[in-house]
Amino acid sequence: MPECWDGEHDIETPYGLLHVVIRGSPKGNRPAILTYHDVGLNHKLCFNTFFNFEDMQEITKHFVVCHVDAPGQQVGASQFPQGYQFPSMEQLAAMLPSVVQHFGFKYVIGIGVGAGAYVLAKFALIFPDLVEGLVLMNIDPNGKGWIDWAATKLSGLTSTLPDTVLSHLFSQEELVNNTELVQSYRQQISNVVNQANLQLFWNMYNSRRDLDINRPGTVPNAKTLRCPVMLVVGDNAPAEDGVVECNSKLDPTTTTFLKMADSGGLPQVTQPGKLTEAFKYFLQGMGYMPSASMTRLARSRTASLTSASSVDGNRPQACTHSESSEALGQVNHTMEVSC
Repeated sequence: MPECWDGEHDIETPYGLLHVVIRGSPKGNRPAILTYHDVGLNHKLCFNTFFNFEDMQEITKHFVVCHVDAPGQQVGASQFPQGYQFPSMEQLAAMLPSVVQHFGFKYVIGIGVGAGAYVLAKFALIFPDLVEGLVLMNIDPNGKGWIDWAATKLSGLTSTLPDTVLSHLFSQEELVNNTELVQSYRQQISNVVNQANLQLFWNMYNSRRDLDINRPGTVPNAKTLRCPVMLVVGDNAPAEDGVVECNSKLDPTTTTFLKMADSGGLPQVTQPGKLTEAFKYFLQGMGYMPSASMTRLARSRTASLTSASSVDGNRPQACTHSESSEALGQVNHTMEVSC
């Protein structure tokens, strides 16, 4: 494997080409951080603010980062030909092993938002050995019922595609009160993402099925995410109910639920500092990011998350694939942490 894959790549998969951007170089046996954006966005619109945040550099210098763009959603993407069949959500998940294998990653820590969180959860369910941990923001584990589907169809007839997508990304309160941010995203969704390709991704996301997960012990042969999971949602975000339901279906001993105040529908944009800190503790709980290597972050609010009380008691997460025994920071997995 070359020492550095830094840059843009088009990866062949069973369901077509996938545009991938690599930042940094592999760090020994450490997993790659793999991101997947929400519908209406691409990796730049969804993650640039978060990954360019100063304290995040303290984390990313320890990992190679792999940003995945859903088919046809990257900047400058060509429009798909008439009759092109956009991959289903399951097929989008099944494209990811090709990325992992192409770069020789042993496993990944996924960060997904909205539709991307759903894809990464599917990926972890189908290929659990490739996923060491997941950060799932604004995930909705539920498929669309026919009433929801009809309502989406109707709104599509009365609203432009960017406005329809904005109502998925932002709360009604944000749409009214945070007009500068919303207008910025309206322009970028309209001008940066190919609208025909976006419509195909939007349609496929809205025809998704329920994420087939249940809390262990609640139903026979329950399927669940086997890796540590951090669920994140902003207060009053459109996905709040879905994230709460997803939390109820996961193993409480390996799941952290982070509800972020004043962050709305895009916590990675509006609260990158709080999210960076939470991500640091999540990584420490898996045996990465020893506090000795944390310069700025180690001096930040060190007690804010680890002092949170847990309804299930304190259960440090055992290291899974970690090649390091330097795990000085242990996370208390919680049903809910508000910050």
